[in-house]
Amino acid sequence: MHGWGDAALVACALLAFAMPWLVETFTLVGINVFVILSVLALSMSLVWGIGGVLSFGQSVFFGLGAYAYAVAAGNFGGSTIALGAAIVVPSASAALLGYFLFYGRISDVYLAVITLTVSLILYHLINTLAGADFRIGDVTLGGYNGMPGVAPIHVPWDATRALSYEAMYLLSVVVLVLVYVGLRRLVRTDFGRIVAAVRENELRAELLGYDARRYKLALFVIGAAIAGIAGALYAAWGSFVGPDVFGMSFAAQIIIWAQVGGVGTLAGPVVGCILIQALTTWLGTSHVTDANLVLGALLMFFVLVMPSGLLPRLAALIAATPIESRAGSRDESRTDARSLR
Repeated sequence: MHGWGDAALVACALLAFAMPWLVETFTLVGINVFVILSVLALSMSLVWGIGGVLSFGQSVFFGLGAYAYAVAAGNFGGSTIALGAAIVVPSASAALLGYFLFYGRISDVYLAVITLTVSLILYHLINTLAGADFRIGDVTLGGYNGMPGVAPIHVPWDATRALSYEAMYLLSVVVLVLVYVGLRRLVRTDFGRIVAAVRENELRAELLGYDARRYKLALFVIGAAIAGIAGALYAAWGSFVGPDVFGMSFAAQIIIWAQVGGVGTLAGPVVGCILIQALTTWLGTSHVTDANLVLGALLMFFVLVMPSGLLPRLAALIAATPIESRAGSRDESRTDARSLR
């Protein structure tokens, strides 16, 4: 199964890199947002799937990364420092929030509620920061109107050379591939194995001498950094960032991506993200029905009928097929043997 899975991942990566030569620029720009949100989905794969921490806070760190990029790019006149700020600000916020959550021994259910509450607080806070008085440096935060005119990503240390649409797309694909490969390597290290042990039985891991709080906090910070990178790419892609990135609807969508694609895998939430975003985009343009109703129905279906998600179910089907065929061949051989007697 690993051979088939790796071959499929390589094929998808090659197809993604070939997209600028296969589709028009308008279509490429639309695909780019799927790639960017897939990076965000990987952060949820790490925090929830690998670490077992159900957090609604990935949208918080995504939004902080987007706003940090927009503010820094507007003040420093380039994207080089802004990209660094989009990583540092969410990471520092996650370290502060995670310290109180994990070292305070907050249980899983209350942790999910607290992270969702933080998201709602930031959503309402940003909405109130309208007017010229609310600014950071030379950049106005915009309040409920958002921040239009966010600077695009430039060639490093050269603000006069902005990336083209094709280059921006390829940058997003490179980030997605690097994050995925990096997380695969991470989960196979001693750190990743300890995190898995903490996820399966935190008390037993602590009895073996591991500080579960420290490992969960480190994982939380890494997930926030990945979400911040995705937020920066998103703000640069749309040249806009608004308070909706902190909204409850967006926070819930990330959970749905993971549940639909498969929580226990790295690639599962990415698959779920692409499928769900494609579905909501189609529903939004066709006006068939309300997208939120469809998302709610999908979440209920996968929780009740297919809790493992699409990718684990597909892997189980592929793994079971050779076993069934081998069993069938053994039965046929036994029948032939009996006929010869």
